[in-house]
Amino acid sequence: MASGGIGAATHLAGELFKVVTSVDIVHVPYRGLAAALTDLLGGQVQVTFASVPSSIAYIKAGRLRALAVTSAKRSEALPDLPTVGEFVPGYETSLWLGLGAPKGTPAEIIDTLNQETNAALSDPKIKARLADDLGGTVLPGTPADFGKLITDETEKWSKVIRSAGTKPQ
Repeated sequence: MASGGIGAATHLAGELFKVVTSVDIVHVPYRGLAAALTDLLGGQVQVTFASVPSSIAYIKAGRLRALAVTSAKRSEALPDLPTVGEFVPGYETSLWLGLGAPKGTPAEIIDTLNQETNAALSDPKIKARLADDLGGTVLPGTPADFGKLITDETEKWSKVIRSAGTKPQ
């Protein structure tokens, strides 16, 4: 299992798969996902848990055989591709991005940033660009929703990291 390096999202996605399935997969860390994808395309490794944005061009060009997406829902960019969770109950991992502000930022500024961000994310052109070009899904919400996501994800991944015995490099 190639990854973009020890502790990278691609590594931890594979470790979560190992935890949920009890399958023993040998981890092969690379210095970045580009090198891992190069060796995957060249047949030096058999599998990776690459993000959709990093692999979608290879998938659409027919150079990479995608087996499933790791998100809870099927990708709008690859709708015929099943989720891992469809055949491995309990498996889900998604890369997500969000906005943050320094502690103590006035609530009215946070509210304005949140409203404007959600408005931008509802724009059909932005949604289409994120979905078509990057395989992304828009996740609008409140600052409290984002805080809960961070808390939940921290708990989930700390268990996977402990189970894998992953140490900082």
